[in-house]
Amino acid sequence: MNALKSGSRLEQVLAAGQFAVTAELGPPKSADVEVIKTKAASLKSVVDAVNITDNQTAIVRMSSIAAGALAMKEGLEPVIQITCRDRNRIAIQSDVLGACALGLRNILCLTGDHQVFGNHPTSRNVYDMDSIQLLAMLKGMRDGKKFACGDDIRNGKNAPVVEPRIFIGAAANPFGDPFEFRVVRLAKKAAAGADFVQTQCIYDMERFERWMKQVRDRGLHEKVKILAGVTPLKSLGMAKHMRDNVAGLTVPDFCIERLEKAADKAAEGIAICVEQIQKLREIPGVAGVHIMAIEWEAKVPEIVNRAGLAPRPQV
Repeated sequence: MNALKSGSRLEQVLAAGQFAVTAELGPPKSADVEVIKTKAASLKSVVDAVNITDNQTAIVRMSSIAAGALAMKEGLEPVIQITCRDRNRIAIQSDVLGACALGLRNILCLTGDHQVFGNHPTSRNVYDMDSIQLLAMLKGMRDGKKFACGDDIRNGKNAPVVEPRIFIGAAANPFGDPFEFRVVRLAKKAAAGADFVQTQCIYDMERFERWMKQVRDRGLHEKVKILAGVTPLKSLGMAKHMRDNVAGLTVPDFCIERLEKAADKAAEGIAICVEQIQKLREIPGVAGVHIMAIEWEAKVPEIVNRAGLAPRPQV
């Protein structure tokens, strides 16, 4: 435990060389705690940690820290997302201290979706820093034991330094253009302080494998743990929407064709997801999988079991 940076379950699983499994839990668009309890009931015991999104797609939801604390009461280990869109560095550092004090040890750093895509398009953004600068700031807080301004993280001159012990994550998109710069951006995030990375959802396995080869050629898989993202397709309409409207995402024709032929589209979408996970487990350098079952958390146990990832390891 002394060699670990945070001691979180996710960090322990990855440090032990186990194939990690994380999922996603979207907080409610209200103060309804039952939404979190219902989703947590599906995810408990089948994943190592669960991402608590931070006003994803720029739509107002319960705060990620509050929802994470509630999820932890339900037996889940949260990965708190923090975006740069809504906070300056003062507020971010404050939130990190608060999250750590509540026992939330995993933090995923994101730049954040622009507000024009959400339900408050005329609101002002902040973007005091980007995700790479955010990674470096959190690493400085943890390892350098200093705030971004250079002050020690303590209450007074003679008080002890009490820095946040956190496991720092980042996002990566292997499918954006230009392709050759994708691995360069990952290298910058690893250098800035990322301990683990969760990727954009993967459907184009051939392109992902090419990206992973570049990752291995640079030795980045030895510096940062890579969790490959998957999203089960609920319907043919969802598949076509993601293919046509989601920037930086590739949905190959074979996925569309399989769903078109299937009598049960949802079942076929889950089958494709399970097959993807099995392929990802064979790719050198992939340390785990991140299951983004968008408002479909109830299907995560089935996916985990069919992919041969249950039971989860004890740490």
